[in-house]
Amino acid sequence: MTSSHSSSDMPKTGMLHHVEINVTSLEVSLRFWRPLLEMLGYAEHQNWPDGRSYILNGTYLVFVQASDLQSDFNRRGVGLNHLAFHASSQAQVDELTAWVRAQGFRVLYESDHPYAGGPQHYALFCEDPDKIKVEIVAPGFHAGQG
Repeated sequence: MTSSHSSSDMPKTGMLHHVEINVTSLEVSLRFWRPLLEMLGYAEHQNWPDGRSYILNGTYLVFVQASDLQSDFNRRGVGLNHLAFHASSQAQVDELTAWVRAQGFRVLYESDHPYAGGPQHYALFCEDPDKIKVEIVAPGFHAGQG
C-alpha cells in the first residue's frame, strides 16, 4: 500500500490505537486471526507466551489468553458486537470467504452472502473461534447494518 504520507506524518488524534481481545485459547484463536490479518496486510508486532499482537498503519490488535474462562463471549450482550476491516477489493472478500470455508470457520448469513449487509454492501461476515463476528468490506461499499 502506498501513500503520499508516511504513517509518522499523518495526524493520529482520534485514530484507533489498539484493540485487545481476551480469547479462550490463544493457540486456537491464532489459527483464525494470524492468517486472516496477514492476508489483510498486518504483520506480527509483539509475541509473548500468553499473547500476540499484529499491526497495520500504527493500529494493532492484541490477542491474550484469558485468565477467567467462567463466561463465554456474547456479541448480542453489552460490549463488542463485531470488528470490521477494509478489504482491498471484492476479489479479496471472495478469497477470504473461500479461506474461511476451507478452514472450517463459520460464514455468517450464508444465504445472503456477500450482500448480507444490504445490496450496496459487498462483505464477508464470519466468526472467529470464540464467536466474535468479523466483517471484511470491499472498497466502495458503505457501512451495512452488520
